[in-house]
Amino acid sequence: MKMFEVIKNAFRVPELRKKILMTLLLIVIFRAGCFIAIPGLNAEAHAALAGNGLFRFMDLLTGGAFQQVSLFSLGISPYINASIIIQLLTVAIPALERLSKEGGEEGRQKITQITRYVTVGLALFQSIMLYFNIQGSTINLFAPTGKFDFNTFMIVIVAFTAGTVFLMWLGEKITEVGIGNGISMLIFAGIVANAPGAARTLWGYIFGIKGSTAANGGRLSGSTALNISVVVALIIVFLAVIIAVVWMEGGERRIPVQYAKRVVGRKIYGGQNTHIPLKVNSSGVLPIIFAMSMLQFPATIVAFIGKSNATKGFAGFINNFSKGNTWGYVIVYAVLIVLFTFFYNIVYFDPNDMANNLKKNGGFVPGIRPGQPTADFIKTSSRRLTWFGSIFLAVLAVFPTVIQIISSYFSKEIGSVNLWFGGTTVLILVGVALETVKQLEAQLLMRNYKGFLD
Repeated sequence: MKMFEVIKNAFRVPELRKKILMTLLLIVIFRAGCFIAIPGLNAEAHAALAGNGLFRFMDLLTGGAFQQVSLFSLGISPYINASIIIQLLTVAIPALERLSKEGGEEGRQKITQITRYVTVGLALFQSIMLYFNIQGSTINLFAPTGKFDFNTFMIVIVAFTAGTVFLMWLGEKITEVGIGNGISMLIFAGIVANAPGAARTLWGYIFGIKGSTAANGGRLSGSTALNISVVVALIIVFLAVIIAVVWMEGGERRIPVQYAKRVVGRKIYGGQNTHIPLKVNSSGVLPIIFAMSMLQFPATIVAFIGKSNATKGFAGFINNFSKGNTWGYVIVYAVLIVLFTFFYNIVYFDPNDMANNLKKNGGFVPGIRPGQPTADFIKTSSRRLTWFGSIFLAVLAVFPTVIQIISSYFSKEIGSVNLWFGGTTVLILVGVALETVKQLEAQLLMRNYKGFLD
């Protein structure tokens, strides 16, 4: 109820109302582009591809654009991957690190420009990979089906790349003139757009569409009763995951900090008590994206060399493994998420720098000596939280796959909808919603105090 109250109050402020309406308008443009088809490709080929592994997750994030062979089939994922790569390189390459920390606004603009160029490169690479993956099912405009044709090849990769570049611009424009992070809002809109389809799948699964049996004489048959039980259990678990994600997103370890008193002339400064907030889930969904990209990279290479349909040998093993419906995939996926969560924490969290800043400003943790002991204490606390947060992320991420494996013993249809109800999807939806509401609250608070400050 608090969220709706914040949105209601925001609409009363003309400036915020304009930002909200601009955000909605740009999202509508995004959704319209999801239905602009690309000539030269068969929709059935994309629909079959969208049912496996990473491509299924791409279709979810793009609101079905991938399956419909639209201009936005690649979605915003190349930009996300480019941003992650540049962030990692900023830590590893001293020149980029200096540009980020000491370059000011001009340095940030240069890094943004580099990220854009890397996005274009990744979009071209993914477009080429995708073309060769479905070449056997391609309707070529100037050559027989399944044969390589340069004209069709250029149409496909240029269209896919242009769609990604336009989405990148759209996301930046939402950030500039709208509410919230533009990239997150586009992903949020794509996932929400799949909600009616997920609901229809559940409804059809119960009442006779796609293989379930209908009621007989007003009485439910045994198969239909089982379908209803599975669907109800899925919805209950979905609501429980929402509660867990909300609790996790707000969870933090507050390390108490006290500042020493300083006497300057006749005034006394300091002496207040505060805390250092250490979030349980400080990395968000980045470890999940890292893990999925790494697991699907071998399958992408196999597809590029024309063995995406192989069922034997090493190529067949990679293709079967990348479908993501085995217990081995679940275990490897979970381990990679835990590892990447710790990697993110090591790269972006520096307890020594935090301890030095406290010492310079006269702050200290009660019972802990300033300097290196404080840094060790913060590092230990952060590591314990990271263990808990990484395991939580791993459970959320593998949860849809576990449901799919278990439900496949009962029916194949229920496995096709589990991804929308999965933990990764809920984590993105809840995270973006909470962040947007916080930004609205912050801007409302600024406007409420404007007259007092003036």
